[in-house]
Amino acid sequence: MSAAETQRNHIEMPDQRVMLIINPISGTGSKDGVAATVEKRMVRMGLHLDVRETGGRGDATRLAAEASRSGYGAVLACGGDGTVNETARALCGSATAMGILPAGSGNGLARHLGVPMDIELALDVVEQGNIVASDYGTVNDIPFFCTFGMGFDAAVSHRFARMHRRGLMSYIKSAITEYVQFRPQTYTLSANGKLLTEKAFLVAVCNASQWGNNAYIAPQASITDGLLDITIVHSGSPIDAAVMGMDIFTGFINKNTMVHCFRAPAAVIYRSGAGEAHVDGEPMMLDDILDIRCHRSALRLFTPGTHSSFRPIVTPIKDMLRDARLSLNHLFRP
Repeated sequence: MSAAETQRNHIEMPDQRVMLIINPISGTGSKDGVAATVEKRMVRMGLHLDVRETGGRGDATRLAAEASRSGYGAVLACGGDGTVNETARALCGSATAMGILPAGSGNGLARHLGVPMDIELALDVVEQGNIVASDYGTVNDIPFFCTFGMGFDAAVSHRFARMHRRGLMSYIKSAITEYVQFRPQTYTLSANGKLLTEKAFLVAVCNASQWGNNAYIAPQASITDGLLDITIVHSGSPIDAAVMGMDIFTGFINKNTMVHCFRAPAAVIYRSGAGEAHVDGEPMMLDDILDIRCHRSALRLFTPGTHSSFRPIVTPIKDMLRDARLSLNHLFRP
């Protein structure tokens, strides 16, 4: 995260109402007790909490739009990147701020921001009151706040969505199974006044730095620079893929010779026919022509007051140790 992404802004709530949107089936953990935990914290902050649960696709967008129209000061999204996406798209351009209570499988945007993977600690971020005006991207007018992708990662997202179990191990199993049969495709990209044709293993367009689970596909991405980080990964041998995997988790992917990275405020991608894609990890089918744009400073996000810039190896290790410590705390918490 850049220095601009930790800039402090005073919370100016139109009123003292906060809506909590819970996706009860996101991730692998139970959401029992979340509402009570948040309610206790909101009372301490002198705020009124309105709790809602989603029951299907689109519910978070509908509920967040209702909160925005009614002048709520903030909406808290408790779920994974899909829930965050649905909530955020309704709040873009509004005065209502969004807080993330991570409870999904990957939690890519929360991890990019440095929001802890613990409800109590994530509420500390909200209570600090640090709000940043975040960018977001669109692909054919569909919003994404973390990453949009085609190729291998999209194929894995489609396979993962069909699995009965969630979590990191299920995602790894999906990736290994898909790798055996995946075939690269040819893409033509128009960006920054240049035309580029590449046969690629995957193309990722990133507003934030990672897919989730500390897998850094664009380690230096910023949500406040008005640009999208585009990562093109070429195909190679199984050994090349293994090295690529290590680079993704250590933060060195932009140094890999099989990778081409650049930034742009907008791009058009052409491919041979409609096909698989993912938007913030949610699988979908999209057209053969993909119009991609960055929308600057459109979403008000609660972020930690201080957060260090990304450093290869150092940041991933710190994040891994923090996750391990939180997992132990959850294990032994009464």
